[in-house]
Amino acid sequence: MKPASLGEQLREWRVRRRMSQMDLALDSEISTRHLSFIETGRSRPSAAMLQRIADCLEVPHRARNALLLAGGYAPDYQERPLDSTEMAGMKAIVEHVLKGHEPYPALAVDRHWNMIAANSAVEILTRLAAPELFVPPVNVLRIALHPDGLAPHIANHGEWRAHLLERLDHQIDASADAGLIALREELAGYPAGADAHHGSEANGIAVPLILETPMGQIRFVSTVTIFGTPVDITLSELAIEAFFPADADSAALLQALATQ
Repeated sequence: MKPASLGEQLREWRVRRRMSQMDLALDSEISTRHLSFIETGRSRPSAAMLQRIADCLEVPHRARNALLLAGGYAPDYQERPLDSTEMAGMKAIVEHVLKGHEPYPALAVDRHWNMIAANSAVEILTRLAAPELFVPPVNVLRIALHPDGLAPHIANHGEWRAHLLERLDHQIDASADAGLIALREELAGYPAGADAHHGSEANGIAVPLILETPMGQIRFVSTVTIFGTPVDITLSELAIEAFFPADADSAALLQALATQ
């Protein structure tokens, strides 16, 4: 399939962001006529102008490279594996954050929710899932919602499932990533469960993960951390999800499990 032209890509991002040509032209400080010419291929923007337009559209780094290539320019953003020599410092930061969160679970994932790294406390979650789900690439959302994963052990499975699918919807809307679209279709095909949890139980503040374990029920709330100023694609797409106990009983149980 022939790659989309620069104009086609820009128009797709503009429509996705629900912006008119006039809106985008005003934000990027160019004329509506010039923007129209760019979208129809009658005008070729400079690399700097293309980046300015991409800023206004909040285009992710990976997609910006595609825009630059379509415009006849070299990509601006490199993509280096986290375990490469150049990324050693960033990898050390990720490992430090994960280790520092113990005895509570924390893990790092890529843009498709494949697990890149995790601390030892994640075993509390993973020991409940079938071993075949840990054949690389290990997808944490698949583990969470698969019938052979955590799904049978999540007391509020319906609520947690809806929460994860909503998060995916937001990511897809922001990135238009084909891998995320395929993942969402897969996850939506798993059984929805019969629990009646429709609202948040954490005092209406956050959606909890309520996990039934052989040691007792553990209630978690989670936070997601991203790097604030990444210029590498891998780093821009990396997220650290940290789980905290939602109540004193859960905290005490997690502390006890850490000493075993």
